[in-house]
Amino acid sequence: MSYSCKPKTFDEPQISLDKYQIEEGFNIEVVASEPFIEAPVAMDFDNQGRMWVVEMKGYMRNLSGAGDDEPNGTISILEDLDNDGITDHAKVFIDSLVLPRAIAHVYGGLLYAEPPNLWFVNIDNDKPLNKVLVDSLYSEGGNVEHQPNGLMMHIDNWIYNAKSYFRYQRKEGNWIKEPTTFRGQWGISKDNFGRLYYNTNSVQLLGDYMLPNTLIKNKFYKPKTGLNNVLTPDQRVYPLHPTSVNRGYVKGVLDKDSLLINVTSACGPLIYRGNQFPKAFKENAFVCVPEANIVKRNILTFEADKVSGSQAKANVEFLAATEEGFRPVNLNNGPDGNLYIVDMHRGVIQDRAFMTPYMRDALAKKKLDTLIGKGRILKVARNNNSEYKPIDLSGLEIKELVSLLENQNGWLRDRAQQVLIHENDESAISLLKVLLFTSDNEIAQIHALHTLNGLDALKFKDLEKVLTNGSSVKTQCHGLVLSGQFASEDTFASFKNILERLSKENHPEIDLYMLSSLDKWFQVDAKSLFPLIYEVSSRYKEKPLYQEALVSSLGNVETEYLNYIREKELDDYLLNELLNEVIVNRENKKQNSIYTRKKGGTDSRTSGYRIYRNLCATCHGVEGEGVESLAPPLVQSEYISGSSERLALVLLHGLSGPVHVDGKVYDFNITMPGLVNNPDFTDKDVLDVMKYLKSAFAGEWEEMDVEKLKSLRELKPENGSVFTEKELKEIIK
Repeated sequence: MSYSCKPKTFDEPQISLDKYQIEEGFNIEVVASEPFIEAPVAMDFDNQGRMWVVEMKGYMRNLSGAGDDEPNGTISILEDLDNDGITDHAKVFIDSLVLPRAIAHVYGGLLYAEPPNLWFVNIDNDKPLNKVLVDSLYSEGGNVEHQPNGLMMHIDNWIYNAKSYFRYQRKEGNWIKEPTTFRGQWGISKDNFGRLYYNTNSVQLLGDYMLPNTLIKNKFYKPKTGLNNVLTPDQRVYPLHPTSVNRGYVKGVLDKDSLLINVTSACGPLIYRGNQFPKAFKENAFVCVPEANIVKRNILTFEADKVSGSQAKANVEFLAATEEGFRPVNLNNGPDGNLYIVDMHRGVIQDRAFMTPYMRDALAKKKLDTLIGKGRILKVARNNNSEYKPIDLSGLEIKELVSLLENQNGWLRDRAQQVLIHENDESAISLLKVLLFTSDNEIAQIHALHTLNGLDALKFKDLEKVLTNGSSVKTQCHGLVLSGQFASEDTFASFKNILERLSKENHPEIDLYMLSSLDKWFQVDAKSLFPLIYEVSSRYKEKPLYQEALVSSLGNVETEYLNYIREKELDDYLLNELLNEVIVNRENKKQNSIYTRKKGGTDSRTSGYRIYRNLCATCHGVEGEGVESLAPPLVQSEYISGSSERLALVLLHGLSGPVHVDGKVYDFNITMPGLVNNPDFTDKDVLDVMKYLKSAFAGEWEEMDVEKLKSLRELKPENGSVFTEKELKEIIK
């Protein structure tokens, strides 16, 4: 079906951007808008360069959020039939969806998320075919703001998500789901090397210092250094006008001019990997801040064991608008090398479960609840940008696809790799190996390496060559990561010689990946590797990331390695401490929580558990373990094990940081909302949640009746907003 009544006409809406300011040297244009799309939240490009858009039409169409369960969401294909760069037609690919949130063109079809399900369909003449349920538990309930999303195919041929503990891959027609690190809240991105980036509402950019899944190989150790790092310590924003902010009444949220000070709904991060912006913009991190109507730009600095980010230009944003309907929620690198912005363009973007009366009144006063039925895709390009004609990747020959792996545009490299693997043409193998061994482009080498691996055509002799014949440092790091699949008695001696040569180079980045990539090799002959590994790790005794990399790699030989250190009377306090922690965890069968995803059990039948899973677990974790940079743990929390009155006050009225939990200070610059003004939760609901929290995380329940709870409803915080820890201590002695 088409949104256009006259499919052969090319009527294109004229949208004014007079209220938008963008960094000098760039321009923005609307490449898609209503009536062709409504409430877009994610997009992807197909192999022809067309935009496919996820439309979450049912989200917050009014202040009450009524109707969000209606099946009115769609995935649409946008077309530019007159080739002027502007959408003039649209057709629905899939409709009748409830709050869809993500898509990805993979394996020749489309992967899409409609919680709780993850689906895959083939594409036949722009129509879905052979619908397959990939995961019925892609999202296990939870508030709409806190459900998995992203669906990003990575250079390692795995699909990663934000707000998720799992990654996905299809192999020989079968879908594989395995644990990975929990990352962020809304949106996920990657740099050219392969590190992952994400964020939470109150932290504009988080990221991993190492390639994914390299630090979590030891099930009995949870890394503390290399994952979920705050890359931008400065969370300042610089909006052009006062905007509607959910907790603008809280001291420190707004400045004297009512302008937002720090991010409160950061989302949709993107590492720019295109080829149309100036060199200074290469691998810059862009971040959506919809509540302030801005898109931020950060400059990333890369070190062997660290990544950091900083505001690109002091006191000014890359893109800012005075139009409060501008709601950037996602960003994409495009096949033309430019940057694309998904603008939901909806007046109300705060979910009803967390909306304060202050926010509701502000939105009603501005009549922002009437801003529905709209949606935009914006393109950001450099001034005087060269015209681009889309490349139809599905029509290219194998040699042309291989050559695209050297392209300066990351989107083309990524998609060429996918198409080559999906086509599974043996003629690509020799071409890929020529590229791997002769190109002086390290990014192309890495793509060639993982394309060969995706084709099951990578051999141990290929890795030997990569690791010994002068390949780039970053290519060798990826080679080390991939080496474990070839670990055997037949290959061990050769690989050990490679390690000895690499260790003599004394290169911090190679050393880091050497330490993290030996888990399978330790299973062949651990003791013969101990002296070499200790020599390498000793160079970085004071750097926790290197020691965590080794602990992750050791697998189940931690005790043997610890004994080796003791026998040699070697002094390494940090490593000893980490090894002892793992050994104790193994004895107590205490695994990293990503490997022990608990089922609901009997609690799943209780009202308190259901409310916890749908509301609280999105921030505090399903098992109360807390979420990095978002919320503290409930396990061992004095707020759970202590006074029931204090817990009730927190649930009713909310809590702002900093707070102390089990001897550690948590200050995420975020406020936990209370339920006191939320009509969806009764006194019984609050008591049910308390009962669940107490029984699950404290082991006991101190009875409280409805009358007592009603009295606590009237015990308001001094500032009229939420309690502070100090204030609660004064009330509950």
